[in-house]
Amino acid sequence: MRDREWYLDRMRATEMWKVSTGRGITVAVLDTGVIPSVSELTGKVLPGKNFVEPKRGAHKDKDGHGTAMAMLIAGNGANGQGIKGLAPDAHILPLTVFGSSKESGTNSVPALVAAIRYAADSEARIINMSLAYEYFLVDEGERAQIQAAVDYAVGRGKLLLAGTGNRGDKGNDVGYPAATAGVAGIGAVDKTSSATKFSVSGPQVALAAPGDDIPIRCVDGVPGYCKSNGTSQATAIASASAALIWSKHPSWTGNQVLRVLMNTAAKPTEGKVPSRYIGYGTVRPRLAVLGDPGDPGPADVNPLVAARSPKKSPSPSASKSGGSGSANASKQPTSSVASEKSDDGKGTGTTVWIIVGAGVVVLVGAVLLLRRRAAGIRR
Repeated sequence: MRDREWYLDRMRATEMWKVSTGRGITVAVLDTGVIPSVSELTGKVLPGKNFVEPKRGAHKDKDGHGTAMAMLIAGNGANGQGIKGLAPDAHILPLTVFGSSKESGTNSVPALVAAIRYAADSEARIINMSLAYEYFLVDEGERAQIQAAVDYAVGRGKLLLAGTGNRGDKGNDVGYPAATAGVAGIGAVDKTSSATKFSVSGPQVALAAPGDDIPIRCVDGVPGYCKSNGTSQATAIASASAALIWSKHPSWTGNQVLRVLMNTAAKPTEGKVPSRYIGYGTVRPRLAVLGDPGDPGPADVNPLVAARSPKKSPSPSASKSGGSGSANASKQPTSSVASEKSDDGKGTGTTVWIIVGAGVVVLVGAVLLLRRRAAGIRR
């Protein structure tokens, strides 16, 4: 398993773990729930809360997506037989924002809003949202509610990260909460440090992280471990990167950790910064953990946007006008390649294989999309 986690070597995780393992940092995982009994997460998962079906609690995960993301953040490796998270000593606060069935509700935006506010008042410092609600499925009122919740969380010193979505090679629609002012939208890169074709691009992309050929615990009840890809995985790895930095510098706020993540990222080799494909670059936490992190800047100023006076969120037309649709995304422009390929850029394909066992399971993507709720959570 450890050999399959190529991005840990690329990011020089073993060296970083000598200095920081994420100890003392709690990451709120807003997802499908997290199963605390899996070997990789023993003793790491807090009680949490279910915002869709309160009686079920947050320790059930019929879909498996939330548990997989928690492992990428804080998995202990299970003696070399399981997933090793990038921040193995971090803790997980599971906050369920998706129901166990279509009968439990097709619109989980209210649950997301409530979960963000709950996380803002909790001990969690990082709010991981490996999900994306496409623009046309979130009305203006709901976008305003998400914005208000994000503003509240940023004001409480939290760092919020969200996947940009997995339809960059199809419709490339803007997704929320990644497009919400104050949230760091995370794109996915592959092993060549290039933006993946599926990773949604646009001005909402703040950073990128490995999101291709990522081993995870198989989902949807399939046993064993599978290859996977998606901006969900990239978001989890970016959150773990932040946990390593924050554990080393516990007095910082989320704004400062985000600023350092942006300043130390591997920048695009060509084109404007931020790039619409990888934002300010691919995360390189080792520079802040092993070296001089640089000036973290003011504690109360979000480096992406001023949370109290957010700029207008991008519209679908604005996103497409920059050539981020499937035709241009598939060309993989040089501006999407990080300047240091020895550090970060991770990836895989769109087919998911079972690593243990002989079967082959075809899933799709790995970002939670609101539209999938009518027929179960779509990978």
